Amino acid sequence: MSDLPTELIPFTAEQRGIVELSRSFARDEIRPRARAVDEADVETPWDLWQKAAKVGITGFMLPEEYGGGGFTDVFTQCLVQEELCVGDLGIGNLLCSNGFFADPLLALGTEEQKRTWLTPLTGADTPMTALATTEPGAGSDAASIVTTATRTEGGYLLDGQKAWISNAGEAEQYVVFAKTDPGLRSRGVTAFLLRKDTPGVTFGEPMRKMGQRAIVCREIFFAGAFVPDEHRLGAEGRGFHGLMRTFDVSRTVLGAAATGVARAAYEYARDYARTREQFGKPIIEHQAVAFRLADMRTRVEQARLMTWRAAKRLDAGLPATTEAAMAKLTASETAAYCTWAAVQTLGGWGYSREYPVEQWMRDAKLEEIEEGTSDIMRLVIARGL
Repeated sequence: MSDLPTELIPFTAEQRGIVELSRSFARDEIRPRARAVDEADVETPWDLWQKAAKVGITGFMLPEEYGGGGFTDVFTQCLVQEELCVGDLGIGNLLCSNGFFADPLLALGTEEQKRTWLTPLTGADTPMTALATTEPGAGSDAASIVTTATRTEGGYLLDGQKAWISNAGEAEQYVVFAKTDPGLRSRGVTAFLLRKDTPGVTFGEPMRKMGQRAIVCREIFFAGAFVPDEHRLGAEGRGFHGLMRTFDVSRTVLGAAATGVARAAYEYARDYARTREQFGKPIIEHQAVAFRLADMRTRVEQARLMTWRAAKRLDAGLPATTEAAMAKLTASETAAYCTWAAVQTLGGWGYSREYPVEQWMRDAKLEEIEEGTSDIMRLVIARGL
């Protein structure tokens, strides 16, 4: 664990174990498959998902009482996310995606709902899940969603459309956010649990993306899809509250993911610079390259420590909306810089698909967009001043 500053925060034996497991899985299973998964474009790497499930990675963040690994603290989730995303950013995010589904369920759900919907997510045959918020006209402004949930006998009818939903069509279980009162903004948003085979639910074709292709995204269409009362999460109008709590956690964890790919880019560029010779010496001995590597390492450390701070605040029950936004902003822009710098350090080879850094640069861009763009992160931070 020499790559992590453990002298600042002592790790438990359990944390050391899950970090070592994640690191070895990233090295032995994820990195060797990463290029093929990228080239496949719109195919979910089920083989990696199944291998990860067998060793407990896909459910490590779920509570023990539902069969999970019990690492419910955000800090440990960040440690695992970083290690997996050193292997590959898209695959790492995919393997931990059930945590995004679980967060609003843990925040808003009843005990019965938690047991019914979380218990199947543990074990070797765990299904994928998805969180459905984004719509064609509602991205960063989540309160402006127009998908409706209309009261009917025994439940609700969902009508509308979601876009850019990770794992859509592949996932078996969904948390869907819809308006029970279209006249209200955030106060009209309610969360619902939904199964893939619900009548009235259909999926679009896979969306072809610039990067992070391990995660297949599709549109979801709702046409009178019936959701029973017992599948509503929390009271009507409380969905936005659960979503905001989910955002604080997910933005922090994504900060760790971005730190992971930034670290991968730095380490790869550093090792390349030690062996690549130009003008009679390794290029790491040229000041221009050495200074760029120094900036890369500095930014990685900065991103990690800001992410850890946000995670520790969340685990302590302290407000962390601003800190989560700062962590995601810093880490995502660090990922963008470090992957660019890795390509620059490798020169022409960096531009070649023979080396992984060009893929990492494409993958990293999404971190500046998903779960709130960099512009939105700055607005969130400004509101907290």
